[in-house]
Amino acid sequence: MIGKGSIAHNERKFIAENVDAARTIRNVVLQSENVKDVYHELFDEAIERYNAKQKRKDRKIEDYYEHIRTGKQEKVFHEAIFQIGNKDDTGCLSREGQIARLALLDFAKYFQKRNPQFRVFGIYLHMDEATPHLHIDFVPYVTGSKRGPDTRVSMKQALASRGFVGKGRENTEYNQWMESEKQELAKIAERYGMIWEQKGTHREHLDVLNFKKEQREQEVAALEEQKAQLQKETAACHELAGNLHEELKQTGDELQKKKAERAQAEKEAEQAKAAADKYEKSLNKAKTIAKELQKYAGEFSKPVDEVLPEAGMLESAKSYRDKKAYPVISELKELLYGLYLKYIQIKEQLDQVVYKYDRLKNSNHTLAEQKQELLNENSVLWEENKDYRRLKRAVGEERSKYLIQNEKSREMAEKNRRKENKQSHDRDAR
Repeated sequence: MIGKGSIAHNERKFIAENVDAARTIRNVVLQSENVKDVYHELFDEAIERYNAKQKRKDRKIEDYYEHIRTGKQEKVFHEAIFQIGNKDDTGCLSREGQIARLALLDFAKYFQKRNPQFRVFGIYLHMDEATPHLHIDFVPYVTGSKRGPDTRVSMKQALASRGFVGKGRENTEYNQWMESEKQELAKIAERYGMIWEQKGTHREHLDVLNFKKEQREQEVAALEEQKAQLQKETAACHELAGNLHEELKQTGDELQKKKAERAQAEKEAEQAKAAADKYEKSLNKAKTIAKELQKYAGEFSKPVDEVLPEAGMLESAKSYRDKKAYPVISELKELLYGLYLKYIQIKEQLDQVVYKYDRLKNSNHTLAEQKQELLNENSVLWEENKDYRRLKRAVGEERSKYLIQNEKSREMAEKNRRKENKQSHDRDAR
């Protein structure tokens, strides 16, 4: 069978559903080259000769591989699949399957020699599916061409050079070539004691191979669909991770802001406490002065006759008044007046100290309450952060992101629904 071919499938770079990965180690890779290197080997000199003849730049071929890949005339490479028996009579794990394996390996060894116009670059024997089978990848080419490069890709011309010429839709050059290869495989299998039992027509064998081709194409299509879905989910996860990262950043910023506010509150509380201590010292000092004033007041509240000096035996009243009583009374008046002024001054200062002390005391109390609120908010934020970490450990990071995104979407939908209901209610009210 000639198919599109999948080098990734042949080299088991991905595992299809019908592959038993435990048996992949039994596969045999006889040849595996880079198809682009093969193109350079086969066609570089011919392309150089072709381009040298071109007068128009747009007719030159810069990259023959890309020229074929993007064109519609030929395929980049072809693939043939050869199989002996089926899963019922020649399963990979059976004795017959092991014999078929040896026959297929012998068949593959001389494939290039039998087909010199096919540049083989990949031969893979698979023993990890139901039945042993070969995948042979090759580039068909022709030399001495009169049209285009003198050496170029052409399946039809490559087969024609071997004498295979198509004679109708059922008897194409490809069908003729495949029949000859199957006859060769039958000869080799017969040497191992296996007889080709031809059940029906050549078309029936092709149908089996075409079914494998379609099955592989379906597997590749399914894998491509899975890949696209995974890419979509990965993009969604990246977007969710970005949103979550932004949320965590905002939470971290808010946490730092709260810490700064708490530090500022603590600083202001310390300053208020220091100021309160200062005014409390001033208050205590004022109290001490007040006590001293009370002491003086006690001393000068004695009866006048205890304070005034006694009159002399022969001293007249006027003389006593002018020389003894009046000076003492004047001195007392000056002292009491000075003490009164000092008392008024200290009382005013004391009232100011008491007023400021009360304000600072209230401010300190308010700051203490604010500090406690910040501590409580900080504690809540830490708990929420710890809960989020617990959630990640419990359900996994991807699942937790998915749940958070779902909840955010639900909240947004609920918010929009309430907004629409309110707008509808307002319209009805009008």
